[in-house]
Amino acid sequence: MYDKNELCKKIISIYPEIGVCNIDIDVHYDEGTKTWAVRLNKDNHKLTHYLDVPEADLCMNGKECVSLGLEIAQLKKNIEGEQF
Repeated sequence: MYDKNELCKKIISIYPEIGVCNIDIDVHYDEGTKTWAVRLNKDNHKLTHYLDVPEADLCMNGKECVSLGLEIAQLKKNIEGEQF
């Protein structure tokens, strides 16, 4: 098993553009939903993505976190759209 810091570092290694653990990204296990809650903050934009355990396992094993990657791409588009 892995902890929130290991998962956070892994997500950043796959998606280095998202920032720093505990500043731009926060990861914790949500007992209520039995998922990993991944919170992203960039400027005025905030996103919470719930990563189920099998997908988090894939992420930790070197596979991309596909649904999280889609959310990160959308967040980047929103941020870039405000810069013009």
